Amino acid sequence: MQQPARFRKTLLSVLIGALGIAQAAGAANMAPGAPGAAPFWSYSGKTGIGTSYEQYEDGQYSPQAATGEVSKVWFSLARGVVTETMFGLIHEAQLREMQLVIQGPDFLDLEAQDTDSEIHYLSVDDQGRPTSLAYKIVNRDRQGRYEIEKHIFTDPDADSLVIRVIFRSQEPGIQAYVHIDPAIGNDGSGDSAFVDGQALYAREGETTLVVKASRPLEQPTVGFAGVSDGLTDLKDGKLENRYDSTGDAAGNVTMLARLPLAGSETTLDLVVGFGKNRQQADRAADATLARGYAEVLAHYNGEGEAIGWRDYLASLSGLPAMYAQSADNGKLLNVSAMVLKAQEDKSNAGALIASLSNPWGETVPAESGTTGYKAVWPRDFYQCAMALLALGDRQTPQVAFEYLKKVQVSEATSLTQGDTSAYIHEQKQEGKTEDAGPGATGWFLQKTHVDGEIEWVGVQLDQTAMPIMLGYKLWKAGILDDARIKHWYQNMLKPAAEFLTRGGQVKVGWNDWKVVPPQTQQERWEEQWGYSPSTTAAVIAGLVAASEVAGHAGDGEAAQRFLDAAKGYSDKLEASMVTRKGSLGDGHYYLRITQNDDPDDGAPLLDNNSRPGLPEHQVLDAGFLELVRYGVRPATDPNIVGSLDELDSQELPENLKVKYLFSYPGVEGEFPGWRRYGNDGYGESEISAINFPATEAPQMNSGLRGRVWPIFTGERGHYELARSKARLPAGIEALSAEQLAQLRNTYVKAMELFANEGLMLPEQVWDGVGDNSRHGYVKGEGTDSATPLAWSHAEYVKLVRSLTDQKVWDHYPVVPEKLAR
Repeated sequence: MQQPARFRKTLLSVLIGALGIAQAAGAANMAPGAPGAAPFWSYSGKTGIGTSYEQYEDGQYSPQAATGEVSKVWFSLARGVVTETMFGLIHEAQLREMQLVIQGPDFLDLEAQDTDSEIHYLSVDDQGRPTSLAYKIVNRDRQGRYEIEKHIFTDPDADSLVIRVIFRSQEPGIQAYVHIDPAIGNDGSGDSAFVDGQALYAREGETTLVVKASRPLEQPTVGFAGVSDGLTDLKDGKLENRYDSTGDAAGNVTMLARLPLAGSETTLDLVVGFGKNRQQADRAADATLARGYAEVLAHYNGEGEAIGWRDYLASLSGLPAMYAQSADNGKLLNVSAMVLKAQEDKSNAGALIASLSNPWGETVPAESGTTGYKAVWPRDFYQCAMALLALGDRQTPQVAFEYLKKVQVSEATSLTQGDTSAYIHEQKQEGKTEDAGPGATGWFLQKTHVDGEIEWVGVQLDQTAMPIMLGYKLWKAGILDDARIKHWYQNMLKPAAEFLTRGGQVKVGWNDWKVVPPQTQQERWEEQWGYSPSTTAAVIAGLVAASEVAGHAGDGEAAQRFLDAAKGYSDKLEASMVTRKGSLGDGHYYLRITQNDDPDDGAPLLDNNSRPGLPEHQVLDAGFLELVRYGVRPATDPNIVGSLDELDSQELPENLKVKYLFSYPGVEGEFPGWRRYGNDGYGESEISAINFPATEAPQMNSGLRGRVWPIFTGERGHYELARSKARLPAGIEALSAEQLAQLRNTYVKAMELFANEGLMLPEQVWDGVGDNSRHGYVKGEGTDSATPLAWSHAEYVKLVRSLTDQKVWDHYPVVPEKLAR
């Protein structure tokens, strides 16, 4: 397939040479082959992410803050190389991948494919705990011919990425090239590229990326991926055809240049500058090069007078006491704190995203922009804000809470935001102006960009309850004073509580649905409608919290109404969600979800993720444990305790099985993990090993299978802590050291073992079931779904804080107190 393209490319080079249009003469030398090969995103199993730490000024990111200029660059690492790197908004990828290409007399290697990689942190404390999101990667040739060491971080005072390369060659005749694959404007299809001097540029519209170095790069060239790019040329044996520009035709472009090697070891600093135009990109790269590696890294870390990541960790008042309840002496705690803070947008302060990745990215087309998980879900958002609060961060959770107003549905929502604008236009064209409003208001949008642009518009009642719960917690922690909580009650929390009480007809975008709480249009996995124990737990807790805030605000009528609704939902929990005629175990257990008031009728659930819907009594999940976490039911409730046997059964068929045990070489014991639910299809196929088709509807019966999620190990650890406390003899309030150690060495340690070598916690862990030929995953290690998942890190942090306090961190004592009256 490549022969004709290479032949055309070589012929073009000969003709150009014959005409005397040499690159040295300065004439334009245009790369042929637009638009190039189809672009895809990068591998999503990130081993590191990074951005500079910036402080707030009056709740916003500003150059007037003590940290100075605000750098809006985020990077990710996977398989030993730089992958998606964002500039501007946190979801706006501008660079897909950047790696070295090594050429020897008889080989051509790519770092990501042909080396063995290890990753370390450049800054650690005297206990070995990482203290900055600056990384050292060492990639070693498997034949021992060369070694690549890279130090990677951003410049806190410029929109630039720094990569120090230390190249060590063990044999003569080896050359190293840097290969850059841009994705300007958050896609890989509309870019152009050009060379100016020894710098490489890529742009789409005015947004520009430039690659410069501390010493001039050699033989720079640009081209269209798979056709006229330098990497394709090198695969023929040597770099014969160099191009100055890709011309006016946009496409999937790449750039390449040779590193100026000197002797057996060469140190070179590469800088990638970003800007809204070329001038800004040049200024960013030049300023970083002028400051130099040592000064920029010191600022990034927070050494001396500079403010950086070390200062953020030092500001976390809850962190020091938590180290004792970790099983790795706090390494994952430090990383989790920084990962959670790093996944906040800097143009929209408080906007906490789900993950700095695109799930199964290497098989997701990049022709058009996608946010992937780089977006706001109020549910994941709540978990992150609560974890940051647990660490002792009193600023970010407040800024995050106040941000949530941006993604709450109001009368103006569908007329002004996001992907609903085309829908509204069509409605007006058809004379249906009465449908142009959002219908019922007060609920929080399913998924949005960090600037509030709507992406998905399903109604998930837990995502409307959790902002109320967060506001209540901030009030009780003294972060929101009486005046602020009264303000936010009127402007955000009361409308949310009214929706949880009354529901209503929703009309936003495609969504035209009547919500009748506590029945939700979508439960927490966004796939089924009906009565969900986990959703209902949040709804009840949210309404009790709203009742308390309403009473404080002097709104007695609403306070009573919210409390009455919470009690009403609580009174019907078991009757609507616990089956006594199930087909599993003793037949008596909580269902994952049911779509009517009869949990014993065996009604089928909807098909989802290529899996045909099964009778509701066959599908188990651990969502009922949230009833204990939030205080709706005690840990010793017989329906809760009785449901554990079915949930944990090892006799279930693989498709319905939820609990799995993992062991690790050199580590004593087995460690538990749970899938989201039986019959889950959100994962790789157990038949063909293909990835989940994240951008298209999966084919029915294709064998897709959701794997184990680390968050459930954390959720179970919280439950077991609550149950252990509930079983203490009268007069004993604290667990023994042995009891705490048992919880820590089971649940905390399991989550630490689920983390990868860069201490990033994944969304999913390979469970060992089905065809693994495509990926070669190791059982108990993360898959390529999405890593790091902010919720995974948040659940880990909250579990460690809960063991430290010997009480569940996001428990709401007011809930059982009020429900009992």
